[in-house]
Amino acid sequence: MKVGFISLGCSKNLIDTEMTIGLFKNNNFEIVNDVEKAEIIIINTCGFIESAKQEAINTILEMAEYKEKGLCKYLIVMGCLVQRYKRELENAIPEVDLFISIDEYNEMWNKILNLLNKNNFTSECEKLEYMNRIITTGNTTAYLKIAEGCSNRCTYCAIPYIRGAYVSRSIEDILEEANMLAKNGIKELIVIAQDTTRYGEDLYGKSKLSELLNKLCKIDGFEWIRFLYAYPEAITDELIETVKNNEKICNYFDIPIQHISDTILKRMNRRTTGKQIENLIAKIKKEIPDVVLRTSLIVGFPGETEEDFNKLYDFVKKGYFNKLGVFMYSKEDGTPAAKLKDQIHHNTKKKRYNEIMKIAKEVSKENLKSFIGRKYKVLIENNTFDNKFYIGRTYMDIPDTDGVIIIKNTKDNMLGKFIECEVTDVKNYDLIGEIYNG
Repeated sequence: MKVGFISLGCSKNLIDTEMTIGLFKNNNFEIVNDVEKAEIIIINTCGFIESAKQEAINTILEMAEYKEKGLCKYLIVMGCLVQRYKRELENAIPEVDLFISIDEYNEMWNKILNLLNKNNFTSECEKLEYMNRIITTGNTTAYLKIAEGCSNRCTYCAIPYIRGAYVSRSIEDILEEANMLAKNGIKELIVIAQDTTRYGEDLYGKSKLSELLNKLCKIDGFEWIRFLYAYPEAITDELIETVKNNEKICNYFDIPIQHISDTILKRMNRRTTGKQIENLIAKIKKEIPDVVLRTSLIVGFPGETEEDFNKLYDFVKKGYFNKLGVFMYSKEDGTPAAKLKDQIHHNTKKKRYNEIMKIAKEVSKENLKSFIGRKYKVLIENNTFDNKFYIGRTYMDIPDTDGVIIIKNTKDNMLGKFIECEVTDVKNYDLIGEIYNG
């Protein structure tokens, strides 16, 4: 049978999708990229915040229409939304043949075989396995998930209730997968977890992120290694030195600070103060002058006063971060913040969001101008439909989140290769460049 997949949400969720694809492929199902050609459609959902939940619901309903029209035989839904609201979903959307929550993943294959009435089917693989992933992020880049869940217990976040407490994978298990990815031609490895800086604390009694990164750097084949979601209170001098001293590790820190007001940080149950955040930024920039910093912020958190917001606005205006994402606070079921008084009106949240985004765009534009005339190593990933330009990324950009560099096509067969480029102009959040022949 032909199986089509839709993966929503974060890169951690994407890895679950890739393992599920591997499960079907190892059992001789045909994987198709077009859901219109699929007999089985599988949606991996996100349930992190309200907008993600709405996207998931809309996607499920759209695929349910496919099924009603006879375009597919079976519709299966899995992932975070199911983990949170399985019973409600089963009652509300009966067109779905099977809902699979995260804590049922070890039973996934038996549930699917029962659905398909293939009880006598001989399975070659019955569980989700990292070593059986089918990479969907192209031939050059892959994510490497080093832990599940989160134990930080930020008051606004539902992840611990969806994914459970933080559980690290063993170093040996991670290295085995990394070696497999390198042998398959992956050149850029993106290390991910809900909080990478906590890696190993539950297994080894202390953070082992630096040790892991050093070992990953010894694997032949990788040219870029980066890690995402480093919580500020756990970024140590050792980790900064590890990034500084390894050429393979991109000089890129993704540090989700969420706010800068001490009052709001405390209400969020964050473990840093505004001053500590500024000191950390200064330290990183001093040790790694060409470092690129990304963060994420929340506006409209319960109790956020004009004074709190102005502190955040002024902080963003200083241009400490090269890149940032901004979210309006989402009131999530079961989280402590949902019970807080002084919930902010949606219109106020939207206004503050727009103000932060406006100043962030101005800061980004000025920041990008400083790159004109500089030369960078670029990974070429795509080309425009007319083949006149290549589209690539520098070490300063992560896939599907940051900008790209657009380069005039003057050399053939550059896809999947690293080339040296000179930045000649900027456009919005992207760079314009040309292949350097000096």
